[in-house]
Amino acid sequence: MSVDIWLAYLATAIVFSLAPGSGTVNSISNGMVYGWRKSLASILGLQIGLSVHIALVGVGLGALLAQSATAFTAIKWVGAAYLVWLGIQKWRDRSSMAVTTGHENVTSGQLCRQAILVNLTNPKTVVFLVALFPQFLVPTEPQGPQLLVLGVTTVLVDMVVMLTYVTLASRLAGYIRSDRVMATLNRVFGSMFIGCGALLATAKA
Repeated sequence: MSVDIWLAYLATAIVFSLAPGSGTVNSISNGMVYGWRKSLASILGLQIGLSVHIALVGVGLGALLAQSATAFTAIKWVGAAYLVWLGIQKWRDRSSMAVTTGHENVTSGQLCRQAILVNLTNPKTVVFLVALFPQFLVPTEPQGPQLLVLGVTTVLVDMVVMLTYVTLASRLAGYIRSDRVMATLNRVFGSMFIGCGALLATAKA
């Protein structure tokens, strides 16, 4: 994998992690209630769940490429279209970023397990990774090392982003709950997803 391809994926992974989702809400909620130190356990849990998804997607894509290059190429095109569709959905999303603020006395282990379930039970993560990974895989190069680089990059980026959310949550609690802020974030990241999908489709053409 060339440095240019990795940098392009790095930028896309940052957008993926920054975009509001269940992991984001989990991190913000824990940061507001328990502070950033205790919330480190939940960030670890999110990454464990994400790593399981990455492993499953990586094995599936590797097997598919070994069996059919045509099918793999088709998935790349569908993936680019999905990114555009996801961007449109983000623009139309009117959901709230409201979080719970109860001060339950939970342990770090409980926060970690809850976060693992948050990511494991989010099927959108798998769909997104299936759409995203093929865009940056070079079929003529060994798949294992490429998937490892993409997976490690995804986890590290998401870890940094979630830590940022947790740290800022306690200071910006009132603004984070604002539906207006949520709508703005959805439109910003929706535009980014549409741009990523359009660029990938253009590059293939």
